[in-house]
Amino acid sequence: MDWLEIPVDPARDERISKKRKSNEKVTEKENLDVLLATNMLSVGVDVKRLGVMIVANQPKNTAEYIQATSRVGRSYPGLVFTVYNWARPRDLSHYETFEQYHATFYKHVEALSITPFASGAIERGLAALLVSLIRLSGKEFNENTQAGRLEKLHPYVTEAIKVIGKRALAIGDAKTRDYVIAQLKAKLDHWLAKEQNTVGGFRLGYEDRHDGKTIGLLKSPFSLQWEPFTCLRSLRNVEPTVALILDEKVMNEETSYIFEPMKDVADVKEGELS
Repeated sequence: MDWLEIPVDPARDERISKKRKSNEKVTEKENLDVLLATNMLSVGVDVKRLGVMIVANQPKNTAEYIQATSRVGRSYPGLVFTVYNWARPRDLSHYETFEQYHATFYKHVEALSITPFASGAIERGLAALLVSLIRLSGKEFNENTQAGRLEKLHPYVTEAIKVIGKRALAIGDAKTRDYVIAQLKAKLDHWLAKEQNTVGGFRLGYEDRHDGKTIGLLKSPFSLQWEPFTCLRSLRNVEPTVALILDEKVMNEETSYIFEPMKDVADVKEGELS
């Protein structure tokens, strides 16, 4: 990302050009003039100097089209060229209704398909919802260190469980409501247990503090293990990042068979296929 942020500097470019002509080593970073990207560019790249974009073919989703084209012109006016393929009926249709579509494309954004109170959604979102309702209901538990003053029968606590349970019943059924309430009570017991186990001068807070005393209740979603109060910082963060290790060593003879060409079906003798 640092390479993308380097602005254009004619003096630097001329200096680097002279070094190359004289076979000198170039250590300065150069700005990129062209960036080739897949549709993953639409997930949130925020580079201020990107000013022109060429979209090759019309994306299938309007939401993806809006997200991708909004990556340019972040600080200054940008320009987007959409290049259609005349052999594709969908691209041809967009070309014929280009002005009308772009004047109203927000109404064409596809609806999201979600399942409220699914087991995965409960695991990842219920803790944040419970803490938010209790913490923002008043000043009693609003400060960071006031997480350690929670009372099980406090009106904010009982009301939060009641409201969430009522919502679960309205969307699902009594079984869904009972399951959600059971999960809420389990998380509440975990919260109270952490509050009572703060010994040795430590205190419970919503987030960790670098003071040697405050222990955070809420955990980052990027940790290795998902805990009862692991909370997402963004709705885009669902799973932790997976590290990829690329081994560029030459494969040995024992594994070289993987790259051998497959036999043609006509050349396979009877009995060789299982």
